[in-house]
Amino acid sequence: MSNSPREATALPAPPPIQQLHHYAYRARDAEETRHFYEDILGLPLYHIIQSDHVPSTGEYCPYTHFFFRLQDGSFIAFFDLGDDVAAEPSANTPRWVNHIAFRLDSIGQLEAMKVRLQASGIEVIGVTDHHIFKSIYFFDPNGIRLELSAQVADEFQMLKESTTAHDRLNEWTARKQLWRQERAAGKVAAPLKPQQNDRPEVAARAAQKDRV
Repeated sequence: MSNSPREATALPAPPPIQQLHHYAYRARDAEETRHFYEDILGLPLYHIIQSDHVPSTGEYCPYTHFFFRLQDGSFIAFFDLGDDVAAEPSANTPRWVNHIAFRLDSIGQLEAMKVRLQASGIEVIGVTDHHIFKSIYFFDPNGIRLELSAQVADEFQMLKESTTAHDRLNEWTARKQLWRQERAAGKVAAPLKPQQNDRPEVAARAAQKDRV
């Protein structure tokens, strides 16, 4: 049931969310994961929580929960459940969709990290140009896709981008609602395409590759 206007106005304003505290994944093996994140990526192992019951649910599940600290004080964390089993990828989602991205300070740092990763036998995609930032992509030992990015756009350009974000998303939402109606009527089968292509050069390269 939705709140009435009077009930809504009685709610306190949302407090400002300051930063990411941590993002948690399942790890196949704690030491294998530590080596990757601490020895190769340079994120220090900072905190460990161990228990045999889950505090939020009370269920029995022994675990070691361990955290690596980023420069801004946030963390990426993992659970080793003691069974040598890695998380399975989603069956209905391409592997490139779900990922976590970390920011570096410069393109030079991005290129240096690529060299470091490749020297450790890790396959790296990129440097990929996203116009407002550039990135490299790779997988950790648990099959998690990671991205390292370096910002190219300045604060003014990003602020300008923010002024159109709601309008663009509203347009997408309206078109998707129409697409759902047509799909329900059996008129469409293909996924909805966006109303704007911000990366036309990628499609052009793909078309040229297909012709070769």
